[in-house]
Amino acid sequence: MPKPEPDPSLLTREQVLRALQQLDHEGPRMPLSTVYDLVYQGRRYAPRAVAQLAYRLATKQPKATWPLPAGAPTNRVLEQLDFTIATKRPTLENSTMDGDVAAQDAMQELHTGITRAKARRPHTPDPTPPEPATPEATTVQEPTASYNAPPAQPYNRAVALEELFVSEAQLDATLAALHRRRNLILQGPPGTGKTFLARRLAWLELGATDAARVELVQFHPSYSYEDFVQGFRPDAKGVFQLQDGVLLAFCQRAAQDPERPYFLLIDELNRGNLSRIFGELLLLLEADKRGPAHAVRLPYAPTEAPRFFVPANVFIIGTMNLADRSLAPLDYALRRRFAFVELAPEFGVPLQEFLRAQNVPASVIELLTARLIELNQVIADDPELGPDYRIGHSYFCQPPTNPAAAPEWLRLILEQEIAPLLDDYWLDQPAKAAAQKKRLLR
Repeated sequence: MPKPEPDPSLLTREQVLRALQQLDHEGPRMPLSTVYDLVYQGRRYAPRAVAQLAYRLATKQPKATWPLPAGAPTNRVLEQLDFTIATKRPTLENSTMDGDVAAQDAMQELHTGITRAKARRPHTPDPTPPEPATPEATTVQEPTASYNAPPAQPYNRAVALEELFVSEAQLDATLAALHRRRNLILQGPPGTGKTFLARRLAWLELGATDAARVELVQFHPSYSYEDFVQGFRPDAKGVFQLQDGVLLAFCQRAAQDPERPYFLLIDELNRGNLSRIFGELLLLLEADKRGPAHAVRLPYAPTEAPRFFVPANVFIIGTMNLADRSLAPLDYALRRRFAFVELAPEFGVPLQEFLRAQNVPASVIELLTARLIELNQVIADDPELGPDYRIGHSYFCQPPTNPAAAPEWLRLILEQEIAPLLDDYWLDQPAKAAAQKKRLLR
């Protein structure tokens, strides 16, 4: 009779947590993996070793073998249980520190506060405990801000239309989407002024450039739920404490001022793992799920803590760069909670009028717009690129104050910023890249 295949789906998050607790209690710390770490509450573990122990706890078989290999197969199972798998900052085999036990111990103590000797004897008191460290030695603080936020200035529709490269109809449609969904994503090729527009939409709704009611964050691959919502992070003395993230602190401020709108701007929204970062926000983002009636309990919060909700006066505006091949598309659960507005490169009348107002000579404006429109058409028609890879107008929004310097300003941008981008676009077709650069710089 054939032996049944082991089933990785037996694993649950609770069993993995039990495995982590057992590893912490038993010591010494297991040797870490050479490529990936499972990161939990500031500590790092080898993913497959954790899965192995959790699988034995799940099957109640002390000698059971975890059926999946290390790397992506094991990582996927742990990530589906909402654990963070990070690329390791390792001491790799054959590196300059390989075999240097003292140096590796020092690195582990710096990272976790646990030495190898203490890990081997977790319950043995140190016969000669060190003197308590002075506050000066243990306290780490951010440098004091040496600047003051600029005072709020009035901001209205006329000012917005003057500095934004959008028509009045486009501005009205964008504001209507923001009011309807309370969550808006500005998407388009790089250099189309998405972040610039996001901030000015907030100012337009506030009626002033009020920095106190606008918060800007930028997502990236290492950004986590603990950073955004709530989690355990080290305080100034290196002790892990439950701390509120950007979103929680921002929503608390907004809830204390319910009569005025607050805007959370998320730059490069699709560079983060959105399902992991947002967590409960997938529910609370919906326009009809705002307010205390829809509050939920956060997983890290103590039972006596008040439940969390997103106030009705919080608006979220995100930006998405569509040209980055490394980014995965948004899942539908998140996508249906946002309205989307597409931004395109603008080399027509709005940019030309802006450059004329900056005293850029007409010959330079004509050369700039003609060559970029021609190049963007080639990029849009390329089946391996397409419209999302077109060149944006923000490259040209800071012309020199001296009109005589404008031709050299344009030449350097084309040569130093646009041409290298074309080499990357047609990396596998160097002849095509060279031909397009020649036409651009002719």
